[in-house]
Amino acid sequence: MQSSWFEIEYILAGERLKYIMSSDHKVEAISEFKTLQMGVFVDIREIKEPTSVKIDKFKKFIASKLRAKKIPLEPYIATLRHISTMLNAGLPITVCLEDVIKTTTHKRLLEIYKHVLQEVESGISLSVAFERFESEVGTISVALLDLGEKTGTLDESIEKLADILQEVHDNRMKLKKATRYPVIVIFAMVVAFSFVITLVVPQFQAMFEEYNTELPFPTLFLLWIEHAISSYGVYILVGMLGISFFLSYLYKKSAYFKLGFDRYMLKVYIVGQVIYLSMIGRFIFVFDRLSTSGVPILDSLKTAIGIVENEHLKVRLNKIIEAIEEGRSLKDGFEDTEQFDSMTIQMISAGESSGSLSAMLEKVSDIYRKKYSYLVDNVATMIEPLLIAAIAGFVLLLALGIFLPMWSIAEAVGG
Repeated sequence: MQSSWFEIEYILAGERLKYIMSSDHKVEAISEFKTLQMGVFVDIREIKEPTSVKIDKFKKFIASKLRAKKIPLEPYIATLRHISTMLNAGLPITVCLEDVIKTTTHKRLLEIYKHVLQEVESGISLSVAFERFESEVGTISVALLDLGEKTGTLDESIEKLADILQEVHDNRMKLKKATRYPVIVIFAMVVAFSFVITLVVPQFQAMFEEYNTELPFPTLFLLWIEHAISSYGVYILVGMLGISFFLSYLYKKSAYFKLGFDRYMLKVYIVGQVIYLSMIGRFIFVFDRLSTSGVPILDSLKTAIGIVENEHLKVRLNKIIEAIEEGRSLKDGFEDTEQFDSMTIQMISAGESSGSLSAMLEKVSDIYRKKYSYLVDNVATMIEPLLIAAIAGFVLLLALGIFLPMWSIAEAVGG
């Protein structure tokens, strides 16, 4: 039952005052107020939730959303390697955490480790202490910490966790580096086009009107764009931002929209290949490391699927878990997903039947890593034809839009 808000009037030192409080019922509110012994009760009435309370709730909501974001991998990996090295040297976990707290500069990471240290000192295990921050550090962190505590190899588990996260981080950095050049080119084109449209084209418009020249379509198109930007530029920008926020909201709140959007992204030229290879490669790599570390196969699959960010792929990969729960083979599960080529399925089948699944998973992971690296290294080359076509179209439009009417004016003047 949701609490109601009440405004209580009371007298204190001859002065009539008001006090606002929340309670489930009016009678309980009166009783709670009397226990405070603030003054003589006079009257009580139910009111709407105070604005100050709404503002506090909104602040807490924003803070929770900010905390829900994943922490940066680079400083997190550094702290994990720090802890692993100290544990390997025989130091207690509390000493390791204290030393990490002294050396960590990332604000949120520092808060997490301080809380974890308090929990560990009170007798709670390290994995349970990290569970509270699972949305920030990832399910894989909790899974490997739990494995390390159960097997007595916490230092090795933390080192493996750092290796897995380093692999994920390296892949992201490769993609950012590969897309830097195309992004810069596109940005430069947008800036140049905006400059020409807003500053150059209007200068020609008066001249075109003076000679009463019939304007060709490219020029009319440029003038239309200039008019739209100068007259409705702010509204267009606000509209684009509004659509962006709306789509972002739908992506977060609507599972159906998220599934459809992620499925569509897999079909986009180059982008779909990058998403597919990065997600599937990450899944295979983590599944291999977890199963090799002794984590039960179902738990390994659930954790590995949990770090896949594409909802469509996540749904398809869950077919593997369904196959295992039905008592079928791992190979059948991989076939059910319809996301792996015949070579991968045959390698999984051979590893499963010969008892060398770990070795086969490592080879499959290496294949996907090489495919991803090759694709990322050649992203600029693959995008280059599109960029050249866009630049050519941009130059052609400007040339036709500006020079065609100038030739008409020259002919008119000559006549």
